[in-house]
Amino acid sequence: MTPDSKSPTEAGAEALIGRLGRPHGLKGDLLLDDCSLSADEIMNLGTVTWRGLRGETRTLTVRAAKAFMAKLQVRFREAGSRDTAAGLVNGELWAPRERLPDAGPGQVYTFELIGLRVVTSAGRELGTIADVMPSAAHPIYVVRGAREWLIPATEPFVREVDLEAGVVTVDPPAGLEEI
Repeated sequence: MTPDSKSPTEAGAEALIGRLGRPHGLKGDLLLDDCSLSADEIMNLGTVTWRGLRGETRTLTVRAAKAFMAKLQVRFREAGSRDTAAGLVNGELWAPRERLPDAGPGQVYTFELIGLRVVTSAGRELGTIADVMPSAAHPIYVVRGAREWLIPATEPFVREVDLEAGVVTVDPPAGLEEI
């Protein structure tokens, strides 16, 4: 995943893998939204932690995962029917960071970007990355500071991501500052 790709978000030593959407079919499959891992990578995690909207948690064992349009379709051993799977809808899937596959050279996960300072090449502070939104062309960094900035998360706008320094250097598109 490149700095401009959609990825998980972090909370402590765990990373958000994605959010469970609606059930699909009768065997307990669910659609997994906001996930940049492949079906094989999800399968290799083995178990994940499900967190519900009310703070409840459960350990789920990944039984199957496959690509489904622009999403993943997943099935868990603990949810063998559509009705059982429906109880997991809108929950988040989390896994320990160390169990995630290596993002690769020059690539990062979103959880590594969230909260980083964003500065222009000229050294002007814009704020911090609060979110990464998907779009048809490329993801967009939502940067919050004195105002909110929407920065295309792609070259030539993203110049450098320095995780150790906690800084993303950008060159905002021409005219963005006047909007």
